[in-house]
Amino acid sequence: MSTPATPRDPVANLPPLRDIIARHELAARRGLGQHFLLDLNLTGRIARAAGDLSAGTVVEIGPGPGGLTRALLLGGATNLVAIERDSRCVAALADLVAAAGGRLSLIEADALKVDIASLGPAPRRIVANLPYNVSVPLLTGWIEQAETIASMTLMFQREVADRIVAQAGEPDYGRLSVLANWRCRTRRLFDIPASAFTPPPKVVSAVVELIPYATPPQDCDGAVLQQVTAAAFGQRRKMLRRSLVSLGLDTERLLATTGIDPTRRAETLDIAEFAALTRAAVRLRASP
Repeated sequence: MSTPATPRDPVANLPPLRDIIARHELAARRGLGQHFLLDLNLTGRIARAAGDLSAGTVVEIGPGPGGLTRALLLGGATNLVAIERDSRCVAALADLVAAAGGRLSLIEADALKVDIASLGPAPRRIVANLPYNVSVPLLTGWIEQAETIASMTLMFQREVADRIVAQAGEPDYGRLSVLANWRCRTRRLFDIPASAFTPPPKVVSAVVELIPYATPPQDCDGAVLQQVTAAAFGQRRKMLRRSLVSLGLDTERLLATTGIDPTRRAETLDIAEFAALTRAAVRLRASP
């Protein structure tokens, strides 16, 4: 006796992405940092890298014509929220919203102004091919509310991905490296060539996984850490005794308190040392 065939997901029956782009005249807009990823093998790979999508809320930023959106739905997402700023793309996604049968919610908004925690129940996973022009501000904003996020599987320009995962002493190590690795366990997953996009960007892209710690291994005030790293890396070629002056504190006392050599430069400090500087800065501000 034969087994009845499983009905095919309506999402899989939608027209090809290139047809959607042509029908809605979705020429990518440089001002929005748009580069559409149409390769179904790659979108499927990103969706699989994000892990179990069946529970909680999956958030996608900048779905465009819906290539990754389709992969996330076909990969098991049952509550997917897509945030799109471009009204043309919102219109182009209407058929996908209908085919998803209640699994996909589409919000027309600027992702920089959206509170991730308000979008649905935990665990919340962000999976996105981020617009290049706002990828760093988006990430730093999410780091500030990392306690509300279970994981982030994000695509960046490769040079940004290199900065995110860099360790102290490496050429790409900087402020973004410290902030990301203080709050999350980071891992670079794989590169994506420019030829996979429409239109092709001038750079290679890379997918990075960030898993927020329940409690950061190095305890310190996140807002003050942002100030300390901004000062230290704002003049990264200067010694710390000079670069940290912008904090408005007694720099010699600050460094002496932590035992950090004032002649060192920002790129040589690891996260534990930046956390120590942050705690010392808080104490100095509180002292008479």
